Amino acid sequence: MQTWKLKKKAAPKAAHKHWGLRLAAVLLLVATLGIGVYDFPFLWNRGASFLQAQTGWLAPTLAESPFKLGLDLQGGTHLVYEADMSEIPDADRGAALEGVRDVIERRVNAFGVSEPVVQTTTTGGTYRVIIELAGVLDVSQAIALIGETPVLEFKTPGQEVDRDPTEEELSQLAALNEAERASARAVLNRALSGEDFDALVAEKSIDKNLAVTKGIINNVTNDSYLAEYAIMIERGMAPGSVYGNLLENEDGVSVFKYVSQEEKKEMRLSHILICFEGKTGCTSGVKQIDASIQINNLKSQATPENFAALALQNSTDPSAASNSGDLGYALPDQYVPAFGLAASALPVGGISDVVETEFGYHLIYKTDERALKTYTIQRVLMPFSDLTDVVPEASDWVNSELSGKHLERAAVQFDQNAGTPFVALTFNGEGGELFGALTEAYVGQPIAIFLDGIPISTPVVQQAIYGGQAVITGDFTLEEAKLLAQRLNAGALPVPVELLSQETVGPTLGLASLQKSLSAAFIGFALVVLFMIAVYRLPGLLATFALILYVVLNLAAYRLFGVTITLSGVAGLILSLGIAVDANVLIFERIKDEYRTGRDLTSSIDEGFKRAWAPIRDGHFTTLISAAVLYSFTSSFVRGFALTLAVGVLLSLFTAITVTRAYMKTIRTARGLQSPALYGLTRNKNV
Repeated sequence: MQTWKLKKKAAPKAAHKHWGLRLAAVLLLVATLGIGVYDFPFLWNRGASFLQAQTGWLAPTLAESPFKLGLDLQGGTHLVYEADMSEIPDADRGAALEGVRDVIERRVNAFGVSEPVVQTTTTGGTYRVIIELAGVLDVSQAIALIGETPVLEFKTPGQEVDRDPTEEELSQLAALNEAERASARAVLNRALSGEDFDALVAEKSIDKNLAVTKGIINNVTNDSYLAEYAIMIERGMAPGSVYGNLLENEDGVSVFKYVSQEEKKEMRLSHILICFEGKTGCTSGVKQIDASIQINNLKSQATPENFAALALQNSTDPSAASNSGDLGYALPDQYVPAFGLAASALPVGGISDVVETEFGYHLIYKTDERALKTYTIQRVLMPFSDLTDVVPEASDWVNSELSGKHLERAAVQFDQNAGTPFVALTFNGEGGELFGALTEAYVGQPIAIFLDGIPISTPVVQQAIYGGQAVITGDFTLEEAKLLAQRLNAGALPVPVELLSQETVGPTLGLASLQKSLSAAFIGFALVVLFMIAVYRLPGLLATFALILYVVLNLAAYRLFGVTITLSGVAGLILSLGIAVDANVLIFERIKDEYRTGRDLTSSIDEGFKRAWAPIRDGHFTTLISAAVLYSFTSSFVRGFALTLAVGVLLSLFTAITVTRAYMKTIRTARGLQSPALYGLTRNKNV
């Protein structure tokens, strides 16, 4: 007997699944565009400015800030200090100098200076500290950063404990910032409507130097600390125009006007310095006649080809050991007059006659010269609050009367029974009395030792200690005990430092090298894309989309976590780019193998991703191990390479496995895109 049965419909369920995959692919493409805007907000702002020009409506704009660059890309400041050891016993001078170095290094780290270099030298009875600060092109700012003599304080437990801001305080800050932005926007609207800018500056600006500068700032370039203004100008502003958005930075929130542009010649120079007795910063003890003979001998030998080698071997400039005499790009007036005038007269590729300055005898080699655009701006600087303005100061420590001036000496000693190191302290008469009173009052509690506002030790008082002698015990290693003693002596001993020389230096490798590296990266990326599409066809094209997302994710991570980008970091990014492509190659080759065995397109793709995962995982894991070792045991520039490599490897796992897979599963269901030829797939003859 025949009957009618209702046939089950599976198509709607499959269609629903396919639409889910397509939605995921679309969301990934939108995410790529959104993250790209986060990386390069000027693209969005340029579009907003265009829309404003066409319609009169200004769309919401994004805050613009450049990526953090290291010393080899953005230049910085070179300072040389000399420590006055006249009051210090000979046996303590080395430790005191190391203590000062440690204090300075912690100071610049606390201010967020990227990859600082702090070194000490001891030559001919002089004790010096050499500092290189990336991105600090304002010498006065750098000097203020370093300060002078360390401050040692002894503190007792306080009542008020430091805390995170409350929701109410965060809301208060947000409201305060919004009110400040509103005030600044009102000034911006007045400026855009044509109101006299000088009057607005006089009425609203909080610039401390307003009486002298009238809000005008000269020589603004795109590699100065005011680079954000130059960047806005170079994106299409005309002289005399007011920027159509607010700029927020550490100075405050500002409305600025582009006044004028000037073309200047920026020179890239190398030099060989031979200093002699009586010259600023000279520690060699060489007589002038001997220095004259040496520099003239070098002049007779010097050629463009061997200049760097001669500088490395002979120059008494402390930085020559790291840069082979290369001073980077700078304007003539950024050097001492005799040096700048002699360099200006040289042709590119020329080597000067002997030039004498306050530092000694120089040979100057001009390696390059380029036009530099400098801008003059005028700004209305207005206040912009931060957390310190709404959160009251809190401290869990209170200053005592005991300070570094009462400490005569800190030294490492050893327990005669256990052989373990400890730090012995010796106070003067007044200090001994103060310390005895403190320890009597705080038995069982800690008394913290602060250096430059940072706790370096918080020993607990075991008993009242009189007589001006005390020890700090703990599970010290010998190195830890020496470091603590150095820090205590740096704050306790009268070791004032005198600034001997200051110089704003250009990048050691330069923005030209960065541009070449980026060009190489773009060319390499294009060649990889062509190769992937030529060999793997449609999957290669999809891998390109995933690779673009990979690049913008990397750049977003650098912005989000404040990664300092150096040339070695760029190398790490480019290397990780190759690793990301390598993962796709493994996947696509595995898909080909599965298809050759007789599988259909869908199962070949599924099985290819599944079987390729193990080698991709292992390869990425071993690379991460190498990056971790490099980051843990090497210097700062190599650590930059290791960090960018590790970030890239982790992100490449996501883009190669998740993103490419989503794209592949989406297109394999699309009508007209299921031909094996589009995937470069062929069958074995025996299948």
